Amino acid sequence: MLAYIARRILLMIPTILGIMLISFVLVQFAPGGPVERIIAQLQGQDSGASSRISGGGSDFGAQSPGGAGAGDASSSRYRGAQGLDPQFIKQLEAQFGFDKPAHERFLKMLWDYARFDFGKSYFRDISVLELIKEKLPVSISLGLWMTLLSYAISIPLGIKKAVQDGSSFDIWTSAIVIIGYAIPGFLFAILLIVLFAGGSFWQIFPLRGLTSENWAFMPWYMQIADYFWHLVLPITAMALGAFATSTLLTKNSFLDEIRKQYVLTARMKGLSERQVLYGHVFRNAMLIVIAGFPGAFIGAFFAGALLIETIFSLDGLGLLSFESIVNRDYPVVFANLYIFSLVGLAVNLLSDLTYTWIDPRIDFETREA
Repeated sequence: MLAYIARRILLMIPTILGIMLISFVLVQFAPGGPVERIIAQLQGQDSGASSRISGGGSDFGAQSPGGAGAGDASSSRYRGAQGLDPQFIKQLEAQFGFDKPAHERFLKMLWDYARFDFGKSYFRDISVLELIKEKLPVSISLGLWMTLLSYAISIPLGIKKAVQDGSSFDIWTSAIVIIGYAIPGFLFAILLIVLFAGGSFWQIFPLRGLTSENWAFMPWYMQIADYFWHLVLPITAMALGAFATSTLLTKNSFLDEIRKQYVLTARMKGLSERQVLYGHVFRNAMLIVIAGFPGAFIGAFFAGALLIETIFSLDGLGLLSFESIVNRDYPVVFANLYIFSLVGLAVNLLSDLTYTWIDPRIDFETREA
């Protein structure tokens, strides 16, 4: 097993390199960039998604952009740069690191990222790592509670559907699960706001943030209640279709086990259905469901929350990634990509190890051989 883990870890290196290289190359051909964004701000033409971000992250805002080099090639490379001082453009390029060739910038980025040095945001006066830490509690809250809620619903429901396979309960619950899976989460979130957050009907749940403004002054038990009260609507919107796959996976896994010979033998020995189901079937049937928990959590943690965060004004990693892409804040974009990719690869390995922990009969080294 140690040899298998070592091989998987070594394979992560070229995978990460490939992901970062492809992304870096694509960025080189993408229109716009931080230099053009600064120019647009100076010209009063900036209308980016986060134009609320102050300044532009540079010390050049107070300088006069005008100059004699209107036709200089260094300024004509950027949209809106005609008429600006070429020296000013070169200073901007040096600030953002664009005064070096692309291959040097890429190699420097790899060396820095190998040491988890992600630098500073272009447009926020804060390091990228601190910025990610600042947004992390929101994403952890959404990912953790949504995963736990979906598993708490899908496992009992899947078991009951397997036991009552073909019954009216199985049929109408399948219809509900499929309909819930088909409804977009953001659309359901808007419906919840209209119904329960003061849209047109009831003002029951809060609309914005994870906590109330006076949260710091509440007693601890009220702080916990207030925290979960703010999570009700976004978690409900995210979990609507999240449990569909795990419900059907649980049902099919239990059906496969129930039809095996050892279950028939256990019944012939006089064991009750409950003893057969939870004493013999449960461990084998839940193997694939439980082993997929790390991946399900990471999927809920990093993906699918952008629109929910926007709708409910939750400033998490999803919204941060989107705004960074729109604003060409490359240190934040690449740091998020690097961390997400690294965590995703590690979780895939963890999922495989979970299989072997739950069922020692599984041997990946033998399978590879």
